[in-house]
Amino acid sequence: MTNQRPVASDSEDDRLTCFPYGVGHSEEGVCLLVQMGPHRVLLDCGLTDINALQAEGNPPADLVLCSHAHADHAQGLLALHEAFPQLPVYASEVTTQLLPLNWQEFAPEEIPKFCHALPWRSPVEFREGLSAELFPAGHLPGAAALLLTYTTPRRSYRLLYTGDFFLSNSRLVEGLSVESLRGIQLDVLIVEGSYGTARHPHRRQQENQLVERIGKAIAQQNSVLLPVPTLGLGQEILMLLRSHHHFTGRNLDIWVDGSVATGCDAYLELLPHFPTSVQNFARHQPLFWDERVRPRVRRLDSEQRNSLGSSPCIILTDEMADLSKYSAISSGSLVILRPEQPRYSLKTDDSELKSSETYLLAQHGDRLGTTQLIHNLRPQHVVFVHGSPTYLSDLTGLEELQNRYQLHSPSAGTLVELPIGEMFVQPAPPSDSNYEGELNELGTVVTITLPDAIAADPRWQNFADTGLVEARWQGEDLVLRGLSQRELLSQGSNAKVPINIDCCGNCRFQRGQRCWNPASPLYGFKVTPEGYCPVFEQAESPPEN
Repeated sequence: MTNQRPVASDSEDDRLTCFPYGVGHSEEGVCLLVQMGPHRVLLDCGLTDINALQAEGNPPADLVLCSHAHADHAQGLLALHEAFPQLPVYASEVTTQLLPLNWQEFAPEEIPKFCHALPWRSPVEFREGLSAELFPAGHLPGAAALLLTYTTPRRSYRLLYTGDFFLSNSRLVEGLSVESLRGIQLDVLIVEGSYGTARHPHRRQQENQLVERIGKAIAQQNSVLLPVPTLGLGQEILMLLRSHHHFTGRNLDIWVDGSVATGCDAYLELLPHFPTSVQNFARHQPLFWDERVRPRVRRLDSEQRNSLGSSPCIILTDEMADLSKYSAISSGSLVILRPEQPRYSLKTDDSELKSSETYLLAQHGDRLGTTQLIHNLRPQHVVFVHGSPTYLSDLTGLEELQNRYQLHSPSAGTLVELPIGEMFVQPAPPSDSNYEGELNELGTVVTITLPDAIAADPRWQNFADTGLVEARWQGEDLVLRGLSQRELLSQGSNAKVPINIDCCGNCRFQRGQRCWNPASPLYGFKVTPEGYCPVFEQAESPPEN
């Protein structure tokens, strides 16, 4: 990556640029240098190595704004502060309190309080003509969308950086309010594209599917292990299990281990900043640690771990933890549930393959949320960051965006010029991702032939993992989906059911262990072979489970 960065000059009062040190491709963190006229602002510092920021010996920016406390946006801030102690760093008040969890190798008193808190929805002027305003972005407590305004004698320029955002309300965080941003006459929007053009079910449906899977495992006398990040998802799941009708009052132990427990402690210090509903909940019972109200939530220590599993339980632990230390659980099997990762493939070893599954409890916007935000703000430029290059390319390839906005999806080290003018310049379309093939009917077999160029896409490896695909109609289109090893193993473990029984295992709408009958109350949900609903229809031949 190049070490050169834009340097302002007196003749560049109207210049807008974005120089990415990191754009969140794969496991790479996000770090963006924005220049607005003579001012330079560093947005986030999720780099594990800040050498590129130190290359010139001077501070890389006039100030730093941190969107939220997740490591891929904040882990490089301490090293940056140590390199340039006079460089000011700002974030929301909640983020300033959560940031130290990125450096747990140090004692709390060893971490300097270098990050200054900014208020919500109140512009703060940092330099002549340059101000910033923070808007709650959803996703994580304290997460902020950052609005930069640069005013010259001729006009004002406005740039919004979403950080990680989520429009829907979750258990502990209210979603980003589009209404609060509408009408700001935005010039540039820097927006994350973690999930690309994927479409997600409603948030409540995602929660119900996760609760259903956990409940099924417990009913089968299995324990459930959930590896999660230190902040965010783990606390969301705890609140879900504590407040969902499926689990309230159940005689069940939920254990929290490692840094996830430390994250829970940090959340307890932030109660005044949580939504009113959460504060009301905390008035009647503890938010997390509670041995009185069922299900019980307890901190797990090494002594308890050795005796774990006398009865089915739920365990939340660090996403990078060594899971073999939980192998001594004596009650039933251990079901491992990992969150779907939108940016890179799930990494598991072979020993986990048979017992590990994924679930969706999205923390980022899908295609609908992303395009909804863009269309409401109507910027001239849209810069996509934070996602795999293929996912971001999918977004820049959307015709509904190409016709209205100038789209950018830069790689790290590539300067993006953001000229503001009255004339719309049609951006060059991304490389064509459509592939022409041939279809042949040969007796009882239909073959579809595609060019080998399709295998150059990094997603092909996962799609073609087993060499098997599932096809289904979606309106007038035929959709192909690759079947993974994990799914085949899961399907192969299902008990066969007699063909004369009216049940999901014999229903013509059951495919891939899910119900695809729009008239069924189970539509879209995972179903067991022995399940049943009133709109059952016999399959012509027994489906392969």
